[in-house]
Amino acid sequence: MDQVSLRAEPRTVAGTRPSRRLRGAGKIPAVLYGRGLDPRSLVVDRRDLHAALHTEAGANALINLEVEGEKKPVLTVAREIQRHPVRGEISHLDFISISLQERIHAEVGIEFLGIPSVVRNEGALVETIRNSVAVEALPLEIPPHIQLDISAMELGDTLKVSDLPAIEGVEYLDDVGASIVTVIIPRIVEVEVPEEVEGEELPEGEETPEGAEAAAEPEAESSEEG
Repeated sequence: MDQVSLRAEPRTVAGTRPSRRLRGAGKIPAVLYGRGLDPRSLVVDRRDLHAALHTEAGANALINLEVEGEKKPVLTVAREIQRHPVRGEISHLDFISISLQERIHAEVGIEFLGIPSVVRNEGALVETIRNSVAVEALPLEIPPHIQLDISAMELGDTLKVSDLPAIEGVEYLDDVGASIVTVIIPRIVEVEVPEEVEGEELPEGEETPEGAEAAAEPEAESSEEG
């Protein structure tokens, strides 16, 4: 996994209003902490942060954080990423210092390969239950994604964490019985259409009023002569 560099500045003012002003100026508040470090408040450029988190490694990118005024960069990973509830923009995050020789936890996306034949031929649907999995590995051994072949799935099949491929140096942390993807038939809602009937039916048990039938039929011509 490649490493990326990101510049940061010390943040001396805390609070909601100062943070809002920073975001308005294209800056993102952050906190740096980890083993052997005193927690410190920082600020990073929004565009630079976006570029750092949109490599192949995504949110698991190894970030060399270059803090203004400090000689050596700190190797970190981004965690606890908070986003605006509507716009989806990052509003705050943590940088955790790491060592290349120590295993860390990460959430890795699952890439589904292939299309089951029942989807093409029988109208079945692939239902994704989860699209990522928690793993533990050395920082340089965390995969950018995990591929899962679903092409051989049949109707009613479910693949679980235990079906994920074994990757050297990577340990899956989620329950091995946790479902990932299944193949289902979509529900069809039948709508009853009332049958068309001639005339208007009376409710059951209700009789035709006297004289109604006679009124409905044309009068018979009289056979008697004046």
